[in-house]
Amino acid sequence: MTNQGLVAVYPGSFDPITNGHLDILDRSLDLFSEVVVVVAGTDRKNPLFTSEERVEIIREVVADRKRVRVDRWSGLIMDYARAHKISAVIRGLRAASDFEYEFMMASMNKNLNPDVETLFMMTAQNLYFVSSSMVKELFNYGGDVSSYVPAVVAKHLKQKTRSPKV
Repeated sequence: MTNQGLVAVYPGSFDPITNGHLDILDRSLDLFSEVVVVVAGTDRKNPLFTSEERVEIIREVVADRKRVRVDRWSGLIMDYARAHKISAVIRGLRAASDFEYEFMMASMNKNLNPDVETLFMMTAQNLYFVSSSMVKELFNYGGDVSSYVPAVVAKHLKQKTRSPKV
């Protein structure tokens, strides 16, 4: 059941997008008429992919999903929401340890833009341990990441040079 006309933004670094991210995205599509996946923020996390590469990879991954757009934004996500008439922000939670940071961010966002609600969604039980950071570390050590990322992402990862092992 989708709410007609309600648009949500799903921001993140998505470096790379994982099956956990897609789980949240797919369930968000049950609640909103459109979801905009936004590659957000700066490159402070020492990304493996540039923001442009991440946008293109995500577009490949979600090409078969209707009602999904992909965009990029380097400012405050509440400014993006205001500029694009977004009604909600989707935030995924993997474990209780994520909650405190996400709660503080949601509280700040509510102060910045009271018209936008934050929706927390728990990642599926079989994916709660998957993070982009974990995927990158596993990849850097030559591990198989194919269970944690879409095939498109695995293909793009194979094109990257791994860090030398110590």
